[in-house]
Amino acid sequence: MNIHSVGHDEPGCYEICLRGRLDDRWAVWFDGLTVTTGPDQTGDGVHTVLRGSVVDQAALHGLLARLRDIGLPLISVTRVEPDTTDGQDLATGRNDR
Repeated sequence: MNIHSVGHDEPGCYEICLRGRLDDRWAVWFDGLTVTTGPDQTGDGVHTVLRGSVVDQAALHGLLARLRDIGLPLISVTRVEPDTTDGQDLATGRNDR
């Protein structure tokens, strides 16, 4: 098993889950992140997921502060493997080809 310690100044890809619906007008606040809304796992309500690259821990904390100000309850923050498009790592911007 390979455990990698992530530094504070390294980019990463995150998935942030919120309880409730984030209106489309807020999407511009989260430039570069995908915003999807769907039913929660219990089927009793909706949740919003923001996913994408964040340049460093300071940017992640700034993003979380914005979400706090909107007022939707935070369910989870998870570091995930970056999505790739045409060989380009979205978290780092590096091209693997």
